[in-house]
Amino acid sequence: MDFLIGGLAGAGSSIFINPIDVVKTRLQLQGELRSGPKTATKYKSTFHGLYVIAKTEGLLALQKGLVPAMVLGFLVNALSLGIYSMAEAKGYTKNKNGDVNIKKSMFWSATGGLLGGVGCNPLLVVKIRLQSAGHPSIAVGRQHVYNGLLDGLVKLHKFEGLKGFFAGVTATATRLAIGYSAQLTTFSKAKELLISHGHFKSSPFGLAFVASSVSGIAVVLANCPFDVVATRLYNQGNAPGRKVLYTGILDCLMKIYKIEGLHGLYKGVGPLYIKLAPNVTISLVMWDFLHRLLRSNKTN
Repeated sequence: MDFLIGGLAGAGSSIFINPIDVVKTRLQLQGELRSGPKTATKYKSTFHGLYVIAKTEGLLALQKGLVPAMVLGFLVNALSLGIYSMAEAKGYTKNKNGDVNIKKSMFWSATGGLLGGVGCNPLLVVKIRLQSAGHPSIAVGRQHVYNGLLDGLVKLHKFEGLKGFFAGVTATATRLAIGYSAQLTTFSKAKELLISHGHFKSSPFGLAFVASSVSGIAVVLANCPFDVVATRLYNQGNAPGRKVLYTGILDCLMKIYKIEGLHGLYKGVGPLYIKLAPNVTISLVMWDFLHRLLRSNKTN
């Protein structure tokens, strides 16, 4: 039941944040390995990106990649939140006094994120490529023509083999391990601190909301460089005859920093925050609510 609760929370939040994810993906691919004032800017900001995509490709284009996003939201959150819930219930995330142990909490949350990232990597590859595919006038990065999730998986295997399913898997595993470690650890610790100072004792929803908001900031700051790298590695592809821009996570980090500067590693940080902050808040509040509901039913 812990896994189902985590999955439903993740899938539900994916519907609301997918348009922001589409813009984030394109901002991260914009100006790839190019520098200087002459670099064309088709998306100036998060809201400009939403406007340009809706105007050029239609409103439905803002939900590109929604199906893999929802499946991902369910599976990754089911694993990460489910594993963390079980560890928390067993007391593995706490010290002898019953308080949250940061190191233990980080270990269990990172473990869930790592397993989710590796297992769901093919879905992530297809999602990024569906989101990046745009009208020629506003297209950025390499373009892949997929007619949905299943078509994308078939073509990915046909042209790139099993290796294509695991493009960018190292960056994904790193990103999710760091992201979920920061998310669940800060969420649990923030809740504990708020309760210890007498806040939100009669408002579980308010407690979960404030704690998850703090968690969202930590996740974005820790995650953005690895999110950019993962997007680039997913989108480049490794089909025969196609030039490989990056050989791995470290090569990608170094090239982006060298050519595009620190700014390049934080491209899309605005939409990433807009995406992750509500996503973290919605999923954690839903997870906390469903978790309390389950405990209440067990008690009764």
